[in-house]
Amino acid sequence: MNKWMFRQLTELTSRKWISRMTGSFAQSSASKVLIARFAKLYQINIDEAEKQLSEYHSLNEFFTRRLKQGARPIIEDTQSIISPVDALITSCGKITDHMLLNVKGQSYSVRDLLQSEQNAQRFNDGYFYVLYLSPTDYHRIHTPIAGKIIERKHLLGKVYPVNDASMTMMSQVLNRNERLITYIEHENHTQVAVVKVGALNVSSIKYVDEQQQFCNKGDELAYFEFGSTVVLLFEANSFIPAAEATINTRIKMGEKLGSYSL
Repeated sequence: MNKWMFRQLTELTSRKWISRMTGSFAQSSASKVLIARFAKLYQINIDEAEKQLSEYHSLNEFFTRRLKQGARPIIEDTQSIISPVDALITSCGKITDHMLLNVKGQSYSVRDLLQSEQNAQRFNDGYFYVLYLSPTDYHRIHTPIAGKIIERKHLLGKVYPVNDASMTMMSQVLNRNERLITYIEHENHTQVAVVKVGALNVSSIKYVDEQQQFCNKGDELAYFEFGSTVVLLFEANSFIPAAEATINTRIKMGEKLGSYSL
């Protein structure tokens, strides 16, 4: 399939009403019959789930499941920054000239991603990660650092897929899809932006507690209803990436992404 045809088909199938319809079914009790099949198809480790499969009342409830206590140990070192999700690292590197470079062959403007000139300036010359969650992954999003939540922003947008093909063949998916952005300030006064990007069949991105003001590292922050992507932005001279946290490696929530350089 050529790129033009792929884009046209993606445009046709990435309608919000389709996502809403799919999401409504996934939230209904009728979808319960698909849970076991879904878990088997995607080889999900059901032993980690907080409840037995029979206790989930819908596919969406299973998809947004919590895990058993201790299933994702959090690094306690105060200088360490953890992955907020189970994911594949699809891109990472320095933010140069306000751009995320070579994300599946494209460069992304931080201004467009955040829709904020002021915040884009804050993260210039910093570091970024793009973390892709597949249907196999645990879909709750946790805080990568301890700190104060200083701003939340909801940006409306499209619901294009965020899989490898779409990210490669469609233009500027991360900057065009719906986004929920959380800015967290560490005690060293540097910020981390946690950008949660919606996608096809993601009926919503939801905060666990919209009134939350302070967080410990590893606290629940939000969750996706179906798969998507998290983009992390760090300020200049504040972050040292872990040697093992590189492109095309898998990482689990709670594992080390890097550490503070301050």
